[in-house]
Amino acid sequence: MCGTPGTGKKTIAPKVAALVGFQAISINSLAPKAASEVDTRQLRAELLKSRPSRVVLFGHLLPDVLRKDEAAFVAVLRCDPSVLRKRLGERGYPAAKVTANVEAELIGVLLYECVVQYGSQLVHEYDSTTSSPEAVAQAIGNDAKAALEGRLESATRRPAAWIDWTLGYDSPSKLRSLLGSSAPPAST
Repeated sequence: MCGTPGTGKKTIAPKVAALVGFQAISINSLAPKAASEVDTRQLRAELLKSRPSRVVLFGHLLPDVLRKDEAAFVAVLRCDPSVLRKRLGERGYPAAKVTANVEAELIGVLLYECVVQYGSQLVHEYDSTTSSPEAVAQAIGNDAKAALEGRLESATRRPAAWIDWTLGYDSPSKLRSLLGSSAPPAST
């Protein structure tokens, strides 16, 4: 399970794991505690050392650590950028980190990275903006079970198109408001 910080991975992944009878493991828990920057090669080595099987692995570094042939199903949690901004602010994230994560969610950076790493057939996105964690976990759990049983085509919840948050921010002033830009409005 992957997603921008604040989309609900830590809350939803254990619920999904319980639904499918797996263990939940945070990729971040494998990183050295004192590291200011994570070395994804070292993180992958730690993951391979632990040799987990039947696990819901979650974290925003998933596409940097897990290879395509090691994944059976990839859930990407998405959240409306304006709601994400509020969530991250409530967590006390510094303004620059909030803006960077909101921007990444706005343009779908992690969704893109997952599709490139795993292919569009393995990747499914779930909107955690207004749904309860239990509802999102149930949807993911149902789809993950279907994928493991080889019948995902009949159970998939992926729409014909990926979520595109940019469509809701159709003016420079809306984008500046979302991203906290102090740039002056564009002249017309």
